[in-house]
Amino acid sequence: MRFFLDSDVLLDVLLERHPHFIDSAAILDHAVRRPGRAGVACHSLANLHYLIDGGAEEFIGQLLDFVEVPATGSTQLRQALDLGFTDLEDAMVASAAVLFGAQIIATRNTRDYRNSPVRAVTPREAVKLLA
Repeated sequence: MRFFLDSDVLLDVLLERHPHFIDSAAILDHAVRRPGRAGVACHSLANLHYLIDGGAEEFIGQLLDFVEVPATGSTQLRQALDLGFTDLEDAMVASAAVLFGAQIIATRNTRDYRNSPVRAVTPREAVKLLA
């Protein structure tokens, strides 16, 4: 199964945010063992870098060893705008997930993805689906 990672899942691991860390780390562990099955939006990685005040380069570099970043452009941004999300960043993740061919998006903000063409599940649900 191909799956997409929302930035909150990555932040849970990077910052070891408990209690979310365990499930989010399990998803990343799954991705490590199956390179190329997980995707992440390019802008999500830029957000990580920004939120960690430039301290995420090593983490991002390690992610790129096993996670794919689909090349999005104007078509995907237009699709994101048409999805009717209240948060454009989440819509951009959903659009990138479509391009990647993901069956699920792992996020703690499933409610924000109710208009997503790709099913959004919590990290705990994703762990079960990916087992």
